[in-house]
Amino acid sequence: MTEPSKKAATREIVERNLPARYRSESRFRTAGIVAIIVSVIILVLLIGSIGLKSLPAYTAWQIHLPVALDQALVDPEGDSSEASIRQGSFGRVLQNGMRETFPDVSGRSNMRSLFQLYTSLNSTRLMDQVIADPGLIGSDYVFTMPLGDDLDLYLKGMLVEDRSVEMNGVLEIEAGRRRTNIQSQSADFAIVLAELQQMMIDEALSLESRAAANRTLMASVDAEEADRLNEEAARFDQRAQVLRTDAAGENGQLELSDDLPSVIVEFRGGAIRMNRLDLNGQGGSGESILSIAENRSDEAWTLYVVDTPQARRRIPDNQLIWTRALVERGIVTQAFNHYFFANADSREPELAGIRGALNGSILTLIVTLLLSIPVGIATAIYLEEFAPKNKFTDLIEVNINNLAAVPSIIFGLLGVAIFIDVFSLPRGTPVLGGLVLSLMTLPTIIIATRASLKAVPPSIRQAALGVGASRTQSVFHHVLPLATPGILTGSIIGLSRALGETAPLLMIGMVAFIADAPKLSLEGFTEPATVLPVQIYLWYSAAERAFEPRAAAAIIVLLTLIISFNAVAVYLRRKFERRW
Repeated sequence: MTEPSKKAATREIVERNLPARYRSESRFRTAGIVAIIVSVIILVLLIGSIGLKSLPAYTAWQIHLPVALDQALVDPEGDSSEASIRQGSFGRVLQNGMRETFPDVSGRSNMRSLFQLYTSLNSTRLMDQVIADPGLIGSDYVFTMPLGDDLDLYLKGMLVEDRSVEMNGVLEIEAGRRRTNIQSQSADFAIVLAELQQMMIDEALSLESRAAANRTLMASVDAEEADRLNEEAARFDQRAQVLRTDAAGENGQLELSDDLPSVIVEFRGGAIRMNRLDLNGQGGSGESILSIAENRSDEAWTLYVVDTPQARRRIPDNQLIWTRALVERGIVTQAFNHYFFANADSREPELAGIRGALNGSILTLIVTLLLSIPVGIATAIYLEEFAPKNKFTDLIEVNINNLAAVPSIIFGLLGVAIFIDVFSLPRGTPVLGGLVLSLMTLPTIIIATRASLKAVPPSIRQAALGVGASRTQSVFHHVLPLATPGILTGSIIGLSRALGETAPLLMIGMVAFIADAPKLSLEGFTEPATVLPVQIYLWYSAAERAFEPRAAAAIIVLLTLIISFNAVAVYLRRKFERRW
């Protein structure tokens, strides 16, 4: 075959294969774009779900409680000194303020429930305000404190299922010593009554089905298990019969137990919790929780139904009623939750904040930065530019690469074995946490710095040596400045990884409950502290539901810090990077 014919054949083969190659490249490009889109969608969903869960943590319902700072209570010694104020009964001051707000509340049980609208830790906050301003002694003062965590969630619509129905019928109320009778000119209670009866009948049917299932199983088990199933079926039948009887009503009334939704009548600023409903749907009787205002003449009233039974929730009906009354009077309002950013951790979710963990993270990162970056960069410069190539340096390089892949909890165990057991450093302090995180980030910084030094062309070194510079001068005056962008990027990424670590810090005791934020000073390095990742772990492990939004908000803060670190690394790299 001649040369021209060979070229023609080759051209023909290439042209025949080109469409297939273009299609293959197009499929690969499409697959890459789809992978990026899927990754972005997953990331948006993840951050979005955490962000939505964190929204309740950014606001707080607060009580603006008028209190009388009587000198006899807040300044027993009468000299306005700090020692005297610290002996004051600020808990009594808050309780007196609540009594003045709800003067018709009586009885030890009701009083105890009333004082649970807020946490007793607020008495310490009030004391601190009086210490800061002794001129408040003897005056009337409006003290602002957060509402209890469960009630805060309730007002945010997260704790119970409830509904309010505006009624048009004319209401007649007859108040007795122990019972308040209510009658409406129309059947305003009929719909709620039918719902409650149907709920009881449905529960009875469910119990009867379970009893029947037990009796079916009795034929396939031994005698002892059959007796147990039979006893359980009898209990189900008995309970079902009771429910059917209660649903039918005795004496023409339906008894409302704590296992049923609560029915509350709100009228002229007062509230009556219904205990019985007449089967004609026109009224019933109940307990007055909040007295009706005699100076009001409006006839409008509301039927407030809490579909979550009182037996299945943490908040009793009287606390719901008092809280709604405080909101109506403007004593309870919603505002930005400054406690979340100003306070350290607390046993009470409404007072818990991230300041202590944030200060601990800052102090720990300062120690990590001061130790890992200089040592890591110096080690990388020596290994890359000055160390002889032999088996010893090869062994060091292999160990550095292996340490970069070691699980972080191993560094925590190393910190316990070396820094605590050998050097007796204080457990759970930023200086100890910084030392452990420095060990963890060193391999990352060393590897990133060596890669940046390798990226500098050899001609730079040769030119510096050619004009008479020493080897040290060529490295520090020419190579190192050109490698700075990569070194900064590796160092910042190493620090951002350290900021998000949890496991090694759990091992060295930074998991303790810290109620006071460590000072951002030299003293703070040796004070007990925790960090943001550990604080998130503690809050998600807590039983209180109100800690969940705060944990999600702390995650958003942590992600913001880590993303900011990485954004700075990208910016510095793009600003100082040189292309060879």
